[in-house]
Amino acid sequence: MENPELEKSRYPIGKFIAPDTYSNEYLLEKIDEIATFPERLKSEVLNLTTEQLDTPYRKDGWTIRQVIHHCADSHMNCYIRIKWALTEENPIIKYYHEDRWSELHDNLTMPIQSSLLLLESLHFRLAYLMKSLSSDDLKKSFIHPEHSKEFQIKEIIGTYAWHGNHHLAHITELKRRKGW
Repeated sequence: MENPELEKSRYPIGKFIAPDTYSNEYLLEKIDEIATFPERLKSEVLNLTTEQLDTPYRKDGWTIRQVIHHCADSHMNCYIRIKWALTEENPIIKYYHEDRWSELHDNLTMPIQSSLLLLESLHFRLAYLMKSLSSDDLKKSFIHPEHSKEFQIKEIIGTYAWHGNHHLAHITELKRRKGW
């Protein structure tokens, strides 16, 4: 049985729960969360010290620095996956080992400003693209080899809104616990 305290530290806002229907209101709300994520993230991390950035959000978890760089890595993959789904017929996307990426030298040591800038531009493009999608576009999909499952773009919008909020909560919960 999973340790409830560990589960809460791993998933401070809970695991992603897909809605029963992807209404226009739901999608617009999630696109707005995606659009505002970089600014919300920046406001939480910009004044942190090097020591704070290198603090894991939980025991055996990533540091705040790694979380920020992970969001840039992951959301770049999201953008490319959506572009593939829009331009190819149900493509099989490339899986990447996010745990291995997080251990690369840049994710461990690089200043956060470049990833914050990247997220700002990337999320502008993501939101701009997402707002332009037709109902047919939202049904376009790709196959994720890790899950051997097809994902529609409308599902990805909800998932990545949750993903940003999930990692932002890792940071805000750590700051709350530490009194930062």
